[in-house]
Amino acid sequence: MTTYSFLAPIAPHRPEQLLPYAALAQWSEAHRMWQGQAVVNDPFQDFTHAAACGFRVPTGTGVTLMPLRHPYQAAIQAHSLAVASGHPVVAGFGPGSAAFQHSVLGAPYRSQLGAVREYVTVMRALLEEGEVDHVGEYFTCRSQFAVLPRPPVEIGLGVLRPRMARLAGEVADTAITWLTPAPYVRDVVVPALAEGAAAAGRPTPRTVVIVPLALAADDRDPVELAALSNTSHTMLPHYADMLRRSGIETSIENPRGNAEALLAGRAFLYGDKAELGARLQEFAAAGADEIVLNVTGVHMRYGERASLRELELLLGAVAR
Repeated sequence: MTTYSFLAPIAPHRPEQLLPYAALAQWSEAHRMWQGQAVVNDPFQDFTHAAACGFRVPTGTGVTLMPLRHPYQAAIQAHSLAVASGHPVVAGFGPGSAAFQHSVLGAPYRSQLGAVREYVTVMRALLEEGEVDHVGEYFTCRSQFAVLPRPPVEIGLGVLRPRMARLAGEVADTAITWLTPAPYVRDVVVPALAEGAAAAGRPTPRTVVIVPLALAADDRDPVELAALSNTSHTMLPHYADMLRRSGIETSIENPRGNAEALLAGRAFLYGDKAELGARLQEFAAAGADEIVLNVTGVHMRYGERASLRELELLLGAVAR
């Protein structure tokens, strides 16, 4: 059965800004609250703050960027959040863009897949076995980690293209997509996950799709909302390549044209509750185990009250 969750559509400057969304996750039909990478406050700390304030809910990071933390620190943060919240945690990671890797590390990873494999190897050994002895090209960790009672921690990987999906099938618990149309999930992501899992002799990871969307209204411009939500992604080469593979052409010279293409290709969904419900069912039919509602465009254009109301209406319509 497909579950429905939501992405907090805000990168908080102060952790208390997340609390209204944590409250929504606690009393609504939402399965989990997600947060993406923030450039000021750390999502693991934001979620822990919410738990300390009494909003103890399942959480997921979709996705935090590997260059910002060693996998040992990632294991500590994921473990700490699970203990603090008392609920399962999906600790999702990705390498980020080559440009970001260069800005933080001095040079991009020679092999994106190789770095990701090492990262997950270290994290899993620490979280599940309590010790690791790994000397790699990208990460080295020879240490122990106390295995203590806690809710489950799933290691997730951000997945856009087939090779990363196959790797996620081999090593991850969860594959997390962003801006991927339903046919692409069905025809590319899910088969590659299954292929990687079969090669490794393990179960196929869960598929989580983070879907940008907005309810239609007379005073709303869907192209504006799609642009607010996703222009930065369409300018990154790995997103542009994924979108091209899914039949959506983008250009760094034409942000509005990119938003129009996202709408036409159903990478960004817009419509009334019935229309959005039908489009989201396409993701469920494509193999998504968890659908994450992303109303970032609404939040950026209309603010907190509008985004909270939007999520409440959508969850009430689909998460039953």
